[in-house]
Amino acid sequence: MQGAGKIGAFIAVLALARATANPAYAQDAEHGKTIFKPCAACHATDHADRVGPGLAGIIGRKAGTVPSFRYSDAMKKSGIVWDAKILDEYLESPQKVVPGNRMPYAGLKDPTDRADLVAYLATLK
Repeated sequence: MQGAGKIGAFIAVLALARATANPAYAQDAEHGKTIFKPCAACHATDHADRVGPGLAGIIGRKAGTVPSFRYSDAMKKSGIVWDAKILDEYLESPQKVVPGNRMPYAGLKDPTDRADLVAYLATLK
């Protein structure tokens, strides 16, 4: 019976790993709202500029195009149109995705937290 317990625990760990690594993971925008709290120091959830640009309507917006915000040349020249995939990549490593951007953020390493944060950002209109 002890071996069966170890096998069950192993299967549970595999299922958890698969759920968090699976691109079909059902994102949790409410959890993303919690993940966003530190971001709110620099970014508004509406169109207001702070240290960073407002994030309302970010999905589908071309990077570096909010007229009232002063972007880095790197961001303006990036050619990025924000979608879930590129936001996920950017949030993981902003300097890797847009070298020379001015956002002083090392990145969000947890893929589930990033997926949830992107889901929350997608709700901002």
